[in-house]
Amino acid sequence: MDKIIVANIVDVELNDIYPCEIHISDGYIEEVIPIATTDPNDVDLDYEGILLPGFIDAHTHIESTMLIPSNYAKAVIPHGTTSVISDIHEMANISGLKGINFMIENGKEVPFDFFYAAPSCVPPTNFETSGAIIDSELVNILLKLNDFVSLGEMMNFPAVLAGDEEVLKKIEYAKKLNMPIDGHGPLLTGEKLKKYIDADIYTDHESSLFDEAIEKKKLGMKIMVREGSAVKNFDDLLNKNDRQIFWANEEDAKNLSRDDYNLLLKNPIFDFLVSDDKNPIDILNGHLNLLIKRLIDTDVFPIEAIKMVTLNPSKHYNLDVGVIAAGKKANFVLIDNFDNFNILKTFVGGEIVYEDGNVLFDSEDVEFENTFNVSEKSPEDFDVKIDLKEGKIKALIMKVMDKSLITDKTIKELEVKDHIIQENIDRDILKIAVVNRYGEDTVTNGFVKGFKITDGALASSIAHDCHNIIVVGTNKHDMAKAVNEIIENQGGLAVVSRRNDIKESLELPIAGLMCNDDVSTLALKLKNLQNIVKLLGCEFNSPFMTLSFLSLLVIPSIKISDKGLFDSEEFRFTDIVQEVISEDEENA
Repeated sequence: MDKIIVANIVDVELNDIYPCEIHISDGYIEEVIPIATTDPNDVDLDYEGILLPGFIDAHTHIESTMLIPSNYAKAVIPHGTTSVISDIHEMANISGLKGINFMIENGKEVPFDFFYAAPSCVPPTNFETSGAIIDSELVNILLKLNDFVSLGEMMNFPAVLAGDEEVLKKIEYAKKLNMPIDGHGPLLTGEKLKKYIDADIYTDHESSLFDEAIEKKKLGMKIMVREGSAVKNFDDLLNKNDRQIFWANEEDAKNLSRDDYNLLLKNPIFDFLVSDDKNPIDILNGHLNLLIKRLIDTDVFPIEAIKMVTLNPSKHYNLDVGVIAAGKKANFVLIDNFDNFNILKTFVGGEIVYEDGNVLFDSEDVEFENTFNVSEKSPEDFDVKIDLKEGKIKALIMKVMDKSLITDKTIKELEVKDHIIQENIDRDILKIAVVNRYGEDTVTNGFVKGFKITDGALASSIAHDCHNIIVVGTNKHDMAKAVNEIIENQGGLAVVSRRNDIKESLELPIAGLMCNDDVSTLALKLKNLQNIVKLLGCEFNSPFMTLSFLSLLVIPSIKISDKGLFDSEEFRFTDIVQEVISEDEENA
């Protein structure tokens, strides 16, 4: 036996708090012995406060933080997170097995538990270009490795519904190994939802409406409540008002006493708290600990809130963490109390890895091969050309909303001058483009509404999930300049305004997704870029992350890839020009 810890623990299986001895050997719990006492104050504790199981983020993409795994661990350990289940389809889309191996090996350099979901959709669809393909046979190999605990989110739900043979093979391989299959069904409802679940897909992190989440929950899905940087669903799914209405309308609740009804209200209904995609600014300020505290503040039982990041993911994914019990890894979080929920210490494998505001381990810089094969772009590459020489057209515009991945379709009138469809800055109709980074050297152009920048352009090599270069701007010159800055840096974010003499960038040389900076340095750099974008007129909470999802074709309702403007509801390419409404005589 290595050590004994005496502390007041939260037993998430028995819904209780009591003093005990925790016997630890080789990083795992050998035995938990309750201490019989009539007065807890008489127990000689090693630590004042409450010892919880280490927190588990059940669905995230480490690459979205722009931190390499080892630095990611250093960033979240102070907030009590000791384990994550990461779907590494970002790196997989760029460089396949080489990228996957990079993530796994770098994570092993630090005391932290990285579990992985085998990427199920690389590429996400056949309507875009990625740097690699992970087919069903490769998925089968990955699922058999100890690092993997599930089949990653099945984003291509239209293929599931259509009975695509390759997609169904991936699902069958997971089922044969008794591996959970993660879902991704935004706004999916009715018979389509039932058919999706019938494929044994039993989690969902894309619910944005309470009724949507309830429908999925009643059909057997476990609901992940997502609170990321660009998308925030916590208030919509976990607010007390919706819980009250739900329980009041439930048949079983009609015969309950007032006391029993009030007890029901202290249940969060849903299953997991997850981050999905979170930027370094937000991670610096907190992680799952903030969500637990917010949930407790809505009058949910503290232990029920804690279960959403401990017991629930531990049971669903069959993990050796998440519970203070014999046979589990000795990952703990010491807090002061449930009211303040301050993280005092974090343990991994029985060893203290964070205390007194300090992370007690280091990480080293790494390198990764250049993944960009794209030539410098000219302003003319971002012209939206048409056969019409002069006149007006009705154009299909992508309408973007803050804190949401879902876009709306809108039809707006635009002018055509010398065969080029014109943006209209006064009406917030800007240009958007995706530049292929994998050697095809193509540029797809469109129009977007919602960013409200009045000058310049912002670009990113983070463009889910194939990670071509995406750019939005008020004019083609700044768009070209922003894209070329990213190409020169071999990845990153950029904001450009020639009129205001601005050219700022954040370099992400590791596959165009990550860098070696620690979370504090990276947060400062990102904050600087976001402040510049705000000065240009954009009010989005996380503008670069919002931009990065406008190429994710599996999210309704209209997106853009390197191959074209895409209708995500009809699941087909669509045209910018919906109607020619006037033309000069020479065109007639």
